[in-house]
Amino acid sequence: MKIALIGYGKMGKMIEQIARDRGHEIVSIIDIDNQDDFDSPQFASADVAIEFTSPTAAYGNYLRAFSKGVKVVSGSTGWMKDHGDDVRRMCGSEGKTLFWASNFSIGVAIFSAVNRYLAKIMNGFPQYDVRMEEVHHIHKLDHPSGTGITLAEEIVDNIDRKDSWCVGTLTQPDGTVVTENTPAANQLAIDSIRRDEVPGIHSITYNSEADQITITHDAHSRKGFALGAVLAAEYTAGHQGLLTISDMFNF
Repeated sequence: MKIALIGYGKMGKMIEQIARDRGHEIVSIIDIDNQDDFDSPQFASADVAIEFTSPTAAYGNYLRAFSKGVKVVSGSTGWMKDHGDDVRRMCGSEGKTLFWASNFSIGVAIFSAVNRYLAKIMNGFPQYDVRMEEVHHIHKLDHPSGTGITLAEEIVDNIDRKDSWCVGTLTQPDGTVVTENTPAANQLAIDSIRRDEVPGIHSITYNSEADQITITHDAHSRKGFALGAVLAAEYTAGHQGLLTISDMFNF
């Protein structure tokens, strides 16, 4: 398979190595300093482009790839609020293809399935309140994390006493804690911590007067994310529309 890379930071380099190890050809690598390569025949020859950039760049990258007839796999977060409706339209009536996930880790996909199942159980036990915490490296620009939001939405969908999520506290790299919201009883708070070079930790806690239950996914490195992105590209090459992890993994 021919793959183009959009974004060539730590994730892009790791994706490149895994893709080559799996026998794929990297036909184009686009970063901040060679944006004109979107118009190159090499980029247009790609079966799939794998995009990991920033919240402000992602949507524009999708448009440029779609204009060349290239399918996109993307792990960029923070763009959905402003551009989600446009992307859904393009991947529906206009025939474009985007595989988007807030997290491509196979472990996170399994964790997400456990999260949904546990939330369904906890719907019947109102004595437990639920809260979430996500920890990431100091370079991450958005908070809460896209994965945190996805997990929170899964809980809200399955617990009647919660109808929305909200930003809770933000612990900044210098240790300063900012309280952005005091959650109402019907809200699920997501607390964020930015610390060191942490690849990603997500914890969901159910607490009652009697006891506490916590489930956690702790990524040891970015390798799991990179492998999942390449697996998603392999899946996307043969599928169309707006695709997600739940399409690839049927838990």
